[in-house]
Amino acid sequence: MEFIDLKTQYQSIKQSVDRRIARVLEHGRYIMGPEVSELEARIAEFVGVDQAISVASGTDALLMAMMALEIGHGHEVITTPFTFIATAETIVLTGARPVFVDIDSRTFNIDPSLIEAAITPDTRAIMPVSLYGQCASFDAINAIAERHNVPVIEDGAQSFGATYKERRSGGLTTIGCTSFYPSKPLGCYGDGGACFTNNAVLAERMRSIRVHGESERYEHSILGINGRMDTLQAAILLAKIEAYEIEIRARERVGARYDACFEIAKDKITTPHIEPHNQSVYAQYTIQIERRDAVLDQLTSTGVPTAIHYPLPLHMQPVFRGTEAGKGDHPVAERMAKHVLSLPMHPFLDPKEQDEIVSLTIAAVDSS
Repeated sequence: MEFIDLKTQYQSIKQSVDRRIARVLEHGRYIMGPEVSELEARIAEFVGVDQAISVASGTDALLMAMMALEIGHGHEVITTPFTFIATAETIVLTGARPVFVDIDSRTFNIDPSLIEAAITPDTRAIMPVSLYGQCASFDAINAIAERHNVPVIEDGAQSFGATYKERRSGGLTTIGCTSFYPSKPLGCYGDGGACFTNNAVLAERMRSIRVHGESERYEHSILGINGRMDTLQAAILLAKIEAYEIEIRARERVGARYDACFEIAKDKITTPHIEPHNQSVYAQYTIQIERRDAVLDQLTSTGVPTAIHYPLPLHMQPVFRGTEAGKGDHPVAERMAKHVLSLPMHPFLDPKEQDEIVSLTIAAVDSS
């Protein structure tokens, strides 16, 4: 049983993947080859924005977005404590300080009602995360940002392809960022990511930043990084995006089937809440349960792979000790960290296998 079945996915698109990889091997332009610009045009169209900038990873995408906005020492960026470390890590790498705001207990995304109180004269951006494949509440977030004249950066590492009121993740804010890490809903076969924007000036800055701040050959106007996506990864993504709409619909079906199967245990197992105006790409199918660790151990013993996204909120991570936030400051995130459990989720999940996962999960919850 696979937590994410990339092998079956590869077999379904093997001819296209192999053909595109072979083309790159033949032309030999492994850095910034023609597939890179082809992919950027394709994903910009998919998201519905003017500009897409492919990058080496989702982490680089976040870092470059903040660098383009000239966020640095003495600045603050408001974000969620319930996410992967890269969200806050990149804020600190710019020299700025992450300011954590607690989450909504239903969606696990940042709670917009708490954002305004966290804004100070040093706030330079708001960085919501569209967690588990569902977009955050961007109307409310963008309205707050507009009132205070600060940009919004969407960390959409888990939500490429998701929609918020029929608009795609990545195209909802000043800059949208995503990851193409292999386990993401749309993943390459290594690291990769992208930034999205309708702002031509910011797009040009990010394109310069990803090549060490170069404006012309060996002329560097700003500080940058080595943030380029490999041509081979772009070629793989071009093959995979051909089938992505079909996979999104399959993910929705798997998620809906999980919901229906767990209905008999709804008093013990809380299934994901998807807002009616949202379409999730289910980067994870994450339930809430009591005695989570005991359930996890039992599922592991029966061969069901699971994961915890995430066991320790960022404000409690050792690397952030000494900041203003500490244990007890973000109670919803802290509570969720003790109860969330992610189950196998991918577009190729067989109904019989899914039934087995559900029955074993319910049995584990009952006996824990």
